[in-house]
Formats: sequence, structure tokens, C-alpha cells
Amino acid sequence: MTGPAQAGSAARQVAGQAAANLAVVARVAGARPAATARLPRPAAALPAMSDRQLAGQRIIYSYSGLTPPARLLRRIRNGQAAGVIFFAGNIASRAQIRQVAAELQQAALSKRNPVREPLLLMTDQEGGAVRRLPGAPYLSEKQIGESAQPGAEATKAGTGAGLNLHGVGLNVNLAPVLDVYRVAGNFIDEFGRSYSMDPTVVSALGADFITAQQAEGVAATGKHFPGLGAASRSQNTDERPVTLYLSSHTIRTVDEFPYRAAIAAGVKLVMVSWAAYPALGSHRPAGLSSKIVQGELRQRLGFTGVTITDAIGAGALVNYGSTGHRSVLAATAGMDLLLCASQHVGQGIQGLDALLGGYRGGALDKAAFRAAAQRVIALRASLAG
Repeated sequence: MTGPAQAGSAARQVAGQAAANLAVVARVAGARPAATARLPRPAAALPAMSDRQLAGQRIIYSYSGLTPPARLLRRIRNGQAAGVIFFAGNIASRAQIRQVAAELQQAALSKRNPVREPLLLMTDQEGGAVRRLPGAPYLSEKQIGESAQPGAEATKAGTGAGLNLHGVGLNVNLAPVLDVYRVAGNFIDEFGRSYSMDPTVVSALGADFITAQQAEGVAATGKHFPGLGAASRSQNTDERPVTLYLSSHTIRTVDEFPYRAAIAAGVKLVMVSWAAYPALGSHRPAGLSSKIVQGELRQRLGFTGVTITDAIGAGALVNYGSTGHRSVLAATAGMDLLLCASQHVGQGIQGLDALLGGYRGGALDKAAFRAAAQRVIALRASLAG
């Protein structure tokens, strides 16, 4: 593990090249204002579906073991699922997960399913220590940022991730991490998950990764908005509530900065963090705050793609009740997809039931609910073929 001085020096060494890369991104975005138009946009009309099926369009399920359980397959056949996330325990080999992916996509073709688009089959294939599949990308983001040719390595990693996932039938990668780490060994840097301490470096390399991966037909996910780079090693949102006392100026000029380049590059999903950022006007975790999801990400930065929560069962949400209550709060804030990552199908069902109740009972705005489902379906359609 490098010390703070070494890490800072490495960041400075690549800053010049990364700044040039970012300038290219900016020029491309300026010359091609329709770049964000490649993002999934709401379809003209939703297919005819029941309220329960509509709610299902916002659920990402998970399960334990190597075989998808029958109750998950039933939900998929009945049109009550947007997708599935896979963890290391779900994967024994490339051949095995390829067969599972094919089985799930076949179930989605059931005549009972009104949405005849590919399921979102996703995993965390960041590179380095965070890889669920064998194979590329091999380097961690930090190793890429400290390499002699970081732009080329980020492109190579994105291409490798895209080819790897696409080769086994997966179509969404929960990467790249766009967090700008502050201290060597902190929550994000502990496993080398950030490109740099310099937001310009992170911007350029994240955009390179996104562009390369999505060229291979695999959707990229920028995370964890608006940024977890300032979290200390003990501030793990998977385990406990986390509040980051940063100024709004710092958040917007450092932590949110890489998302501008990511959006210009056409990133299809953004994962919102479970940390709280009081300077942005809310003491709730970001993924439960409309001021952050709608105000910062949608309105200030102009993101029109699909938003996805971090794990809905995270320890950061311990003060926000059941899966169902958390799900309604997240949907109210503007989260399109709920990541039910406990590796139990029942968690996804609880989330679906809560969304259904909120939709029917008036707790959730019907127009906003349907628009979220449209964005998800448009994303699925964009990954066909």
C-alpha cells in the first residue's frame, strides 16, 4: 500500500495526460451535443401490464448458490423482474454462468411477460480485487491511474470488461467507480478502487472506461454518486450509517466532477451512494434524497439515464426500517432500480410489494413511477442483440 505522498505524486504524474484526455471528452461533448441522447429515454408508451408487473420493472433480484431458484424464475416469467445481480457465489465457471444467463433470458420470453426485452444481468467487475468473474479487467483502477499510459489502460480495461461480461451473457457492469479518494488506505482506496486523488484524472479515465465498455454492448454504471472518496476506512456504508461533512463547493467541484465527463460519454446508469451529505440540503442518505437524486444528478448535471440504488439492505439504512419502507423512500427520491442484493429472492419480493402498495395507495406519484419504468425498459431495449 502506497503512502499519501507517493499516491499524490502518482496523481500529479498522470494529471497532465489525464487533463488532455478530459479536454478531448469536453471537445467531443461540445461538438456532439447529442451525446447524452444515446442514453435510454422513455418509450412512447409502456406495454400493457398489471400494476404488479409495472412495479416489477424496478426490481433487481439476487439469490444464493449456483442455480436460480424456482420462485425467481416464476417472477421473471410473470413479468415481475427488471434483472438479476450475480456475486462470486453464483459463479463456478464461465460456462456455468453463461448457461444461467441463457436460462434467465429464456424465462423472460414467457408469453406471460409483457416486456419482451433483455433482462438486466449485472455484476461488479471493477478490476483488481473487485471481480466476480475470472478474467478482465485485471488491473485495479488505482493501478490504471498510476500506470505509464493511464488512458490506454482505462480503455483496455473497459474493452476487457465488456468482452468478458458480454461473452457470458451479462449486459450491465456496476463499474466504473468514479470516487475521488482523499487519503491512501481509506474506504475507497483500501482495495485500489479509485483512479486518483485528482478529479480530472478520475474524469478522464472513467470516461475512457465507459466509452470502451459500452462499445462492446455492456452498460456501464458510474458510482457512487455524489462520491465516497472522502470516506475513512471505517465509514463503510455496507456496514453502518455514514455522514460526510463536506462543503457543497467541494462536493460539486471534486466529488461530482467526474460525472460530467461520464454523462458526456453516455454512461447508461448511475449508482447513488448511501452516505449522507448535509451540505446538499438533506440529512438522509443520498439515495433516499430527492435533493440529491433529482436536484444534483438530474437537474444540475442533466443525467437522463437510469438510477440504481446501492444494496437496499446496507447497514447505512439501519434507521430507515424494513426493505419495503426503504424501497418506497428510494422510489420517492427518484431511484429507478432497487438493488435487492441480500442473495435472497424474498428481499426483491418485499421491495416489489412495497412499490406496488405505494403506487396503488398514492404514496408514490403514478406519472413518475411510470416514467421510471419506461427508462428501465428503454435501457433493456438498448442492450438487445
